[in-house]
Amino acid sequence: MLGKMMDFQLTIPAVMRHARKIHGEAEIVSKLADGSLHRYRYVDAFDRVAKLAGALKKLGVEQGDVIGTLAWNSYRHFELYYGVPGIGAICHTINPRLSDEQFDFVLNDARDQWIFVDPDFLPLMARLQDKFKTVKGYIVLCDEADMPEHNLQNVYCYESLLAEQSVQFDWPELEENLACGICYTSGTTGNPKGVVYSHRSTVLISLTANTSSSVGMQPEDSLLAVVPMFHVNAWNIPYAGAMAGAKMVFPGRFMGDGQALAELMNEERVRFASGVPTVWLALLQHLRENNTKLETVERLMVGGAATPVAMMKAFEEEQGIFMQQGWGMTETSPLGTMNMPTPSMEKLDKEAQFELRKTVGRPTFGIEVRIVDDALNELPWDGKTPGSFQVRGPWVCSQYLGIEQSDAHTEDDWFDTGDIAVIDKQGYVSITDRSKDVIKSGGEWISSADLENAVMAHDSVLEAAAIGVYHPKWSERPLLIVVTKPGVEVSEEELKTFLATQVTRWWIPETILFTTELPHTATGKVSKKDLREQYRDFSYQE
Repeated sequence: MLGKMMDFQLTIPAVMRHARKIHGEAEIVSKLADGSLHRYRYVDAFDRVAKLAGALKKLGVEQGDVIGTLAWNSYRHFELYYGVPGIGAICHTINPRLSDEQFDFVLNDARDQWIFVDPDFLPLMARLQDKFKTVKGYIVLCDEADMPEHNLQNVYCYESLLAEQSVQFDWPELEENLACGICYTSGTTGNPKGVVYSHRSTVLISLTANTSSSVGMQPEDSLLAVVPMFHVNAWNIPYAGAMAGAKMVFPGRFMGDGQALAELMNEERVRFASGVPTVWLALLQHLRENNTKLETVERLMVGGAATPVAMMKAFEEEQGIFMQQGWGMTETSPLGTMNMPTPSMEKLDKEAQFELRKTVGRPTFGIEVRIVDDALNELPWDGKTPGSFQVRGPWVCSQYLGIEQSDAHTEDDWFDTGDIAVIDKQGYVSITDRSKDVIKSGGEWISSADLENAVMAHDSVLEAAAIGVYHPKWSERPLLIVVTKPGVEVSEEELKTFLATQVTRWWIPETILFTTELPHTATGKVSKKDLREQYRDFSYQE
């Protein structure tokens, strides 16, 4: 017997209908390029989304067409998140930090038809426009009065297009398994790969994000989306936030500006914010240098890279803010695990709590995880046995755009994340390395993540990265590259002495190098690939 329930499709327009009717008075606030704030309500936003849908149809956009966005976090980008998939087209959010070669690849691979672009990025588009084989034209995200000079072909002004349309739009009935969005991986090895999200997967992950064991947004929340809207749907905050009826705050081009973020958080009484560790590092520096307090912030959600325990302690002790770490990737839409505080965690002493909090947490409902050896034998969840970390679930990529088979997908239908992990009996996941970054010295593993986390607990260290380099006896040994805090000096020997109190002695690298800046990927992670290239001639001698 089958269930006797309505066949209600889980689609982005359903999220829009709910948010408009139930949470219509909630606010969306955006910091504009000139530093001013734009403020309107959900009901106003979705009226404009209807106008956008009409404009898209006037441009000839059909169901299944791919529409690119090259934009900062703003109310106009929010409108594109709903208007494009709402008519059955596919929203391709493009990372502006890609190299020229990667831009060329991803726009042609996705077959983008139109590009919605912030004025900041017009020179980039103009320089590369001859390489785009399918792009019909560009829509600049601004008013007519702010249209900059350009030499692009077939260009429209966003506000002028919307002004011609009605707030009444006959939304089509969509099937929930239709594609709604495309996001490309950061391309750390080879070309970026396209991950295609469906309406169903997007709605399901947004529902899960709002559960109490995950992000758990509430109608009274004011949330700041610092994580870029060009990076995995801003971790689905534009959808999950609308479901919950939360006030959404977008920082525009100021997402890396500690002062601007602090001011925005206090002005808009932000309770919750999301971003990568490098963003929170810049914010912490600003708060310390200016003796500033964040008056209303309760939680910072962190993903994209390991969060140093020292940073967690600093925010909690100096600001009273809980840093909530999670794990995910483009291929998991991105929510995979989340480290929410629990009653059992709160019973532990402070140091034991931080030991648990430095893990990426436990799988959310909808995500199943396992660790395996090279023969795909499942390994125990004993908190000490490392293995290849694999996942599966309804919002996990089943194949990449244009790639029928991928080495990341196993024969028994699991996705291999490329991470090495340890899982304890309670299901807490510790990511110890990327499989391609693991340091294997004398046949034993050294966790680069743990080594980096340990050295960053030193008061003088701002950022650090560990890579494996050749050693004639041990095959490989760690090389630690450190960035110190501005105006602070520390010796190599002092850091080695400090590390001896933090990690197993044989993990301590023979050499620690100092630099002014580490290379980062387009998504803000430290680029181990670039570091290995930079130090390719470095090797230890007997």
